[in-house]
Amino acid sequence: MKEERLARYKELCAKAKEAPLSEDELAEQGALRLEYFAEWKAAFRQQLENTVIQRPDGSKESLNDFKKK
Repeated sequence: MKEERLARYKELCAKAKEAPLSEDELAEQGALRLEYFAEWKAAFRQQLENTVIQRPDGSKESLNDFKKK
């Protein structure tokens, strides 16, 4: 998400705390929220895919292999 779009999302969230948003602003905020969480989920999924579990015996297993068991 570009910095301008993130700043706009934060601006709308702050504005919503002070006064009700118009329908257009609510729609824009919703679209920005979906975009933000889609990117957050993708980053989190990538982090989980790169996670490795180390056993007490020193062997290592990727989280994807661990999940399949």
